[in-house]
Formats: sequence, C-alpha cells, structure tokens
Amino acid sequence: MSFPISSGLLDALVLAVISNSDTYGYEITQLLRTAVDVSESTLYPVMRRLQKNGMLETYDKEFQGRNRRYYKITEIGLEALSNYKREWTEHKRKVDQILGEGISA
Repeated sequence: MSFPISSGLLDALVLAVISNSDTYGYEITQLLRTAVDVSESTLYPVMRRLQKNGMLETYDKEFQGRNRRYYKITEIGLEALSNYKREWTEHKRKVDQILGEGISA
C-alpha cells in the first residue's frame, strides 16, 4: 500500500535532498524514490516552482561534454525546510498516536 504525497510534503522532501548538497534532477529523483513513488516528470515542475518562489537556485555544470543543471537551496529554502520539518514532526506525532495507541471515541 502506498500513501498519496501532498505537494507540501513533496516540497519538503525535495528541499531536504538538496539541502545535503547541490545536485541535479535525475539524482534527486533517484534519492526520493527510496522513500516515495515519484517520477522525474512530477519533480521538475516542483523544482521550477521552488525556484520561482526563491527557495532554489540553479546553475549549469559540464558533465561528460554536456551541461547538467544543478539545484542549490537558498536561505529562503532553508527556512521553509525548517518549517516543514517542524510541521512534519507534529503531524507524525499525531498520526503515530492514532496508529500506535489508538484513540477512543
């Protein structure tokens, strides 16, 4: 069974991956696939939106004779990631409480 991924959670996951080191789209996709079912065609619009919102910057770097676009997190992105992590921790705590302990009606 898989759970649907909200756009907010996807934003948080992308920012978290890029916060570790500058990286490119295919690598981001591969890293995220270890946790969620996501395609490159889903991620590129997310990364463009994060860039438009000032959370990511891009630069090109040559790799094997071709340019590869790298993504780098900005200060705004780091702040957003911190907020996402805080919200995720609270959300996870509430879900764990229901799944783990159960709540009586």
